[in-house]
This record gives sequence, C-alpha cells and structure tokens, in this order.
Amino acid sequence: MIEVRRSQERHHEHFGWLDTKWSFSFDSYYDPAHTSFGPLRVFNDDVVQPGTGFPMHPHRDMEILTFVSAGAVQHQDSLGNSTIIRAGEIQRMTAGTGIRHSEANPSPTEPLHLLQVWIVPEREGLPPSYEQRAFSTEHMDGRLLPVVARTHEGDALRIHQDATAYRAHVQAASSVTHKFAKDRRGYLFLISGGARVNGSVLETGDAAKITAEPDIHIVADSTAELLFFDLP
Repeated sequence: MIEVRRSQERHHEHFGWLDTKWSFSFDSYYDPAHTSFGPLRVFNDDVVQPGTGFPMHPHRDMEILTFVSAGAVQHQDSLGNSTIIRAGEIQRMTAGTGIRHSEANPSPTEPLHLLQVWIVPEREGLPPSYEQRAFSTEHMDGRLLPVVARTHEGDALRIHQDATAYRAHVQAASSVTHKFAKDRRGYLFLISGGARVNGSVLETGDAAKITAEPDIHIVADSTAELLFFDLP
C-alpha cells in the first residue's frame, strides 16, 4: 500500500526566522493520524533565515539526522564539537543519556534549507556521539545510496536502530528499485523534482508511506532528488 501525503498537507509554521513544515506531530502540533511511522518520529523541513538559528537546547534518547539541502549549519554541542555542515553533508547525533546542541545559519545573506529527522533508538541510555559526512551527487546518481545504516555499510553513518536511509539522484525517465525484506516498510520523501513510486505520483515536498509492498519502483518524471528510509 502506498499512502501519499502532499507537501501542502504538512503542518506549516512561520516564526519569521524559521519557515518550517512538520510531517509528524511535533512541539505544539498534534495529529493522531501522523504521530510516527515505525521508529521514524520526526521529519521537519526547515528554512532558516540568515544570521539566525536554534539556540543551545537539550535532547536525549533519540537519533537525530540532519540533511543539508542548501546553505550551511553551524553546529556546536556539549561534547565539544564545533563544526560546519554544508549542502550535501549529513549529520548523525546520538542524544543518548543527554546532549545539548545549537544550530545556526552563519551566512549573512543566504537562507539555510535542511531536513531534520528523528528516529527512536533501539534502546535508551546510549552514550552520546556525533558523526558527519559528505556524499557527492555522482555517488547517488541513478542509485539508492545508503547514507545512514545500523552498521557502517560503505561510507554510511551509523545509527542505533535497524533502519537504513538512502539518498538518490534520478535523471528524468530513469528509475531505481528497492526490494523489501519480510515485514519491512518504507518512507519516501521527494526533495525536488517529480517521480512515481509504484505508479503513485509525487511532486516536490510530497512523501509516501509504503507498507505491505514486496518492492518499489521509482521512476523520475523530471530530474528528482529523494530521501528513502527502509524501516522495521
């Protein structure tokens, strides 16, 4: 079954410095139809204005992934990390027993566009940790490239959950496929372009919950960038 949620159906908040769309219940937004999907708990699509950002704040017992689409994130945390995460890079932060961090847009002129994803870990009380890595478009051209996985699959960042995140860049009229193991599900988000997943049409910002499908066949109607999760 393919359940499509259109971009405009997401919850939208505009705080001046932050323009954000939430796919699952978050903060003051609660929708019993959209609380989580397997261990996938948060999927926020954020545009942060120049010179602004999220001040230092705490997290615990969550795997936090940041995918930067445009601009850069200036990251600082209580582990002593102080880094810049640029477009094309991915950050994985295990909050575990507790971590504090801040995220800012250091540019004086350019907006920052990022996707922030929270995944519930397989167990609580993990030691906090941090990774980031760049993935070139050419490595994900015409294929589902694993970028986050339970084990270090290729260059994938490690996550403490039986879930794999894939990135793909698919040229118009080209396709990629994925076969599910038994009792697995998928979540597909179209970052840009247009595509069909098993015949269901997706446009930029649309997402698809995929259940009880043996496989998926993703065909790009125009050059498409996508983020896909294989989940328990």
